[in-house]
Amino acid sequence: MNGNTEAILFSCFAMAKGKTKRLIVRLVSMAGTGYYYMMTRSRLKTRPLEFMKYDPIVRKHVLFVEQKVKKGK
Repeated sequence: MNGNTEAILFSCFAMAKGKTKRLIVRLVSMAGTGYYYMMTRSRLKTRPLEFMKYDPIVRKHVLFVEQKVKKGK
């Protein structure tokens, strides 16, 4: 085998990735409308995020709380 074939074989395998420093989270409206915002947060924070944000369905600022996003297969 020459060096060119080895380079082609090596490039076919995916390299392992480390964990990211940020998590994708969903902020769900506590008004019960089902409206949500997507955000990222640091993996190091332990408390869930809570924000007062605008919910266009009820047309008010309401409390939004963090819900983790489930990854697909």
